[in-house]
Amino acid sequence: MSIASMWMANRMIENGVTLKQYQQDVDAWINEIGIRYFDQLTNTAILMEEVGELARIMAREYGEQSWKKSAERPELADEMADVLFVLTCLANQCGVDLTEAVQRNMDKKSGRDRERHANNTKLRP
Repeated sequence: MSIASMWMANRMIENGVTLKQYQQDVDAWINEIGIRYFDQLTNTAILMEEVGELARIMAREYGEQSWKKSAERPELADEMADVLFVLTCLANQCGVDLTEAVQRNMDKKSGRDRERHANNTKLRP
């Protein structure tokens, strides 16, 4: 485990961490260890890079592509955490409260899709 990972893990609450707490932890890490945030455009490019790394794993583990014999096999959970970290950096930089955003998004999906999925014959076994 890297120093940064240990630092972050030590700040997490034993029973889990809320999105709000995670946003605060990421901000503290950036300011204490990362020196400063990259600009939003750079972080967007980094987010795309991290999503690409995640997609590579998905294509090989769950899709039809295979791993090269010499390829290092990154850990799925670690790549997902990388995506979340950079997305959280962007949320912090843009003044987005992820807790509120996620709740609004779930409310939107629940209202919009309440009947849609239930009536979708493609989803039935």
